[in-house]
Amino acid sequence: MYAIVETGGKQFRVSEGDIIRTDLIETEVGASVTFDRIVLAANGDAVSIGTPVVSGATVTGTVLRQAKDKKILVFRYKSKKRIRTLNGHRQRFAEVRIDKISLA
Repeated sequence: MYAIVETGGKQFRVSEGDIIRTDLIETEVGASVTFDRIVLAANGDAVSIGTPVVSGATVTGTVLRQAKDKKILVFRYKSKKRIRTLNGHRQRFAEVRIDKISLA
């Protein structure tokens, strides 16, 4: 059994027990999270494709940790104009363990 979950503008293929790294979810560590935007859900040979989401399907998980990723450097310049800017940031993320996929 697996599902394709949409969160944070990205799609993840998840099964029970998987750990995914999503954009930051504003909950405390150890809290339960419910994803309701399920694009596709499959149980064996039975596949449900949403238009745009599968109605009644949910995926629940537990937030394991919240942290910052490696630093991303963004360098912009305009050639022949002596204009150069260097910016950077550390993207915040949350690791979520998928506990249950329910299709009904």
